[in-house]
Amino acid sequence: MIHSMTGFAVQTRDLGQVSLNLELRSVNSRYLDLFFRIGDELRQAEPALRELITGRLTRGKVECRLNLHTNGAAPRNLALNAGLLDQLREAQARVRASLPEASPLSVSEVLRWPGMLADDGVGFNELQPALLEMARAALDEFVATRRREGEKLATMITERLVRMRELVALAQPRVPEIVADYQERLSTRLREAVASLDEDRIRQEVALFAQRIDVAEELSRLTAHLEEVARILKAGGAAGKRLDFLMQELNREANTLASKSAATDITGVAMEMKVLIEQMREQVQNIE
Repeated sequence: MIHSMTGFAVQTRDLGQVSLNLELRSVNSRYLDLFFRIGDELRQAEPALRELITGRLTRGKVECRLNLHTNGAAPRNLALNAGLLDQLREAQARVRASLPEASPLSVSEVLRWPGMLADDGVGFNELQPALLEMARAALDEFVATRRREGEKLATMITERLVRMRELVALAQPRVPEIVADYQERLSTRLREAVASLDEDRIRQEVALFAQRIDVAEELSRLTAHLEEVARILKAGGAAGKRLDFLMQELNREANTLASKSAATDITGVAMEMKVLIEQMREQVQNIE
């Protein structure tokens, strides 16, 4: 199955006092690039999320957003850190004994002191099982969206493959006729231009030029490349890089076909092929 590199998924879990929200989105990238936007309270989750994502994806620029929200309906009880408060009181007494003019600590300063307030909120260890379950569900949804998008891309590429095969089928029967016609015209011109040229020399020159305009080999290679594209689409998996290489090869053969063509209808076939190849290349760039 072919997968696109474009995808989106979101999962939310309500855990009473808090709720978790995880969002995944991706666009094309040559490699797998991960970007995490996680609040400090859940930063410990990043290694586990990275491992889950790299286990399922191979390419794409993936952004992962993870947020923790406190539910307003769930009250939280705050408590002072009694031990820290005693230490702070003793430290202030010593300071003011040495510096009587020093101002005493205000209530707001005490409350803001690091570690002074504790609450009964949910800790990371309690959140981790739900978080990992949510991440797996989000990845399942995410991969499913990339697969559906990949199916659409494969269908569009296949439609163009069908048209490419039709063009090759149109061109192949014309090759012997075009070569023979070109040989005849070239022989006539050579005889008219150089009356003293012997027939053997004329035949040699004609044969040489005929080889230069014979596109049968290019059409055969085009057919082989088209078959390989179809095979890769059917096999599925991480196919983007292989398909991109084949698009380059198809384009190379189409360019050669256009440059060697000695007939306007074959030139037209080559030009239409180049348009189809460019369309396929744009679609291939979105494939994982």
